[in-house]
Amino acid sequence: MPLTNLSGIARSEGDPRVQRKGPSSLSSADKLARALGWFSIGLGVVELVAPGRIARTLGLEGRESLIRAYGARELASAIPTLSIDKPIGLAARIAGDMLDLGTLSTALHHGNPKRDNAMIATALVIGITLLDLQAYAGVRAAHRRPPGSDRDYSDRVGLPRGTQESRGLARKDFKIPKDYQAGGTVAEALNAKASGAG
Repeated sequence: MPLTNLSGIARSEGDPRVQRKGPSSLSSADKLARALGWFSIGLGVVELVAPGRIARTLGLEGRESLIRAYGARELASAIPTLSIDKPIGLAARIAGDMLDLGTLSTALHHGNPKRDNAMIATALVIGITLLDLQAYAGVRAAHRRPPGSDRDYSDRVGLPRGTQESRGLARKDFKIPKDYQAGGTVAEALNAKASGAG
């Protein structure tokens, strides 16, 4: 309902108003992909804005630049995930999850005083990875055409009578309709303009 109300802001007084939304054409996999795309934006912004705090929380001090780069990566993968190129964005997210898990594994040693935080973060990333894999498989399945359903238009030319029969049709007995005819010629119009200016 809030989005329906927001859509009325840009409308003029006489424009029709949106009363309610109809059923969505998005599959559950599309909706999950969209949620993961928005999650990427949120996480990416946090990693860009507060890499030091994240590093201290996980015991990854000195890796702030890496965390900031991961934030940029999250934002980059969010764009296709929220577009029609969802499989590309989700594949990028899965690759990013592997990088995240690799980085977090370096914080799981017993000498890290924030090891418990790193273990929680690792569990969360594993959960997100499973969601990414589920969304990727679902989006691919929802938008895949069954084998043999590809359409072949190689034998079509776009002319109902064929190429040879259609040649010259526009010249045979074609008369320009009266309402399409312009009065006079360009030369006459130029001469009239020249004489009017003189």
